[in-house]
Amino acid sequence: MDGGHSIERCEEVTDAVLHKVFAELYLQRVCLEGMVLKPNMVISGMKSPKRAGAEQVAEATVRCLKRHVPAAVPGIALLSGGQGPEEATEHLNLMNAMGGLPWTLTFSYGRALQAPALAAWKGVEAQFGAGQKAFAKRAKLNGLAASGRYQASMESQAA
Repeated sequence: MDGGHSIERCEEVTDAVLHKVFAELYLQRVCLEGMVLKPNMVISGMKSPKRAGAEQVAEATVRCLKRHVPAAVPGIALLSGGQGPEEATEHLNLMNAMGGLPWTLTFSYGRALQAPALAAWKGVEAQFGAGQKAFAKRAKLNGLAASGRYQASMESQAA
C-alpha cells in the first residue's frame, strides 16, 4: 500500500495470492461456506505517480475477486489498507453498487474506521463524546456503503 506500484501490479499480485490461497484451502479440505475472506482492495501504491480513480479500484477489485473467490464463500470483509476513510467507503460503495456479486462485501477497516474518531477525541477527556460521534458516523457511512447506498454528500451531514 505504501509503494510506488501501479494498480495493475497490485491486481497481478493479488491474483497470484488469491489463487494460491484457494488452491491451498481446497487441498486442506476447508469448508468454504464457513469462512470470511479478508483481502486487500486492488489499489495503486500511495507513492505511485498515477493513482487509480475510485471506479478503477472498484472494477479491478471486483474483477480480481470474481476471478478467484468461489461463490461458496459467504462473505468478504475488505481491508482499507492505508486508504483514507472517505476513499475506502467510496470504493466499498462502488463495488456493492455494481450488484450481481456472489458474496456479501463488507468492511474490516482499522485506520479508515478509527482515524476520524481519534482525530475528534485527541486524547482529551472533554472531547470523548466528539470521538464517539465521529466513530458512529463513520460506521454508519460504511454500513451504507456495504449495501451500495452511500453518497459522498453524506460526509458533510451530521451523524
